[in-house]
Order: sequence, then C-alpha cells, then structure tokens
Amino acid sequence: MDASAIDHSRDALTISRILRVNHAGEVGAINIYTAQIAMPQRDGDIHDFLVETLSHERKHARQFLALMPDRHTRPCGAMPLWGLGGTFLGAVTGLLSRNAVLICTEAVERTVHRHLDDQLAWLGDRDPALSDTIRKIQAQELGHLRFARDGQGARGWFSHGLDAVIVAATEAVIWLSTYGASAKMAHDLKA
Repeated sequence: MDASAIDHSRDALTISRILRVNHAGEVGAINIYTAQIAMPQRDGDIHDFLVETLSHERKHARQFLALMPDRHTRPCGAMPLWGLGGTFLGAVTGLLSRNAVLICTEAVERTVHRHLDDQLAWLGDRDPALSDTIRKIQAQELGHLRFARDGQGARGWFSHGLDAVIVAATEAVIWLSTYGASAKMAHDLKA
C-alpha cells in the first residue's frame, strides 16, 4: 500500500469520526433541550429560546446524518451515552434554575465551538461539503452561545462549579466518541 492510500484512509477515518461525534453531539443537545423544556420554566424568554434552539439542533442532526452515507459512516456507537447524558443534564439544569439552563448551554456550546474550530482547521479542503456544513451550523450555534452568555445572572462558586462539571463531561464524551482522536487533532494542530 502506498503512502497516499494510507493518508487517504486516515483522512477518511478522521472525517468519519468528525461526522459521528458531531451527529452524536446534536442528539445529546436535542435531549438536553427536550428535558429542559419539560421542566417548569421561570419565564417566557427562556422557554422560547429552548424551543427555537431545539428546532435548530434537530435540523443540525439531520444535516450530519445526511452526510454519512457518502462517507461510508454510521452513527456513533456511544449514542446511548449522549442520549442519557443529555437527558440527565437537561433535567437537572432545568430543575435548578434559569441560570443553570443558560450555564449549561454556554458550557456545552463553548466546548463544542473549540472542537468545531479544530475540525475546520484540520478539514481544510479535504471535504468541502462537510466544512461548509460545519461552518453554517457553527454560526447558528454561536447565537445560542451568545444568548446563554448574555442572559446569565451573576456567577458564584456554584455557577463556576456547574460550568466546570459540564465542560468536563462534554470533553469526556467527545473523547470517548472519537477514541481520543479529538484530543490528538487538537494537539497536532497546536504543533
């Protein structure tokens, strides 16, 4: 096997992992927002935000799923972890407070944005259709991040702790879903 075939094979594997983890992340987000909507809401703007954001996440999941067949990719094997984790996280933050819901959104989106930036840097011109899809989704997700960041109240020790736990859980499930490739990609890009 020649070197170009090896590189192409590695690229295909990385592209497959990017698609899988991005699709799984959208499924996790769908479960977060679905659970948060089911919890008692404190005011109308947060409910409206959650309903609109849920519709965005469903569309994003369909977009990533639609790209899989041409790339010989199937959904992530860790999907139950994303689903159950998302439901648990959404229910807990939804029960806690409006601020907890916004902290959850900010922590998840901030973490995901860093990974999407890494993916776009790695993809370059390897897969223009996937890059374009990620860019468009990332732009919409940035609106979620801004709303969450701008709508929060003062942050105390609990808010900072909740943020740290959510970031760590998100990083862990991304790492598990990519078999560590996400961390390697970030390391290689920094080098």
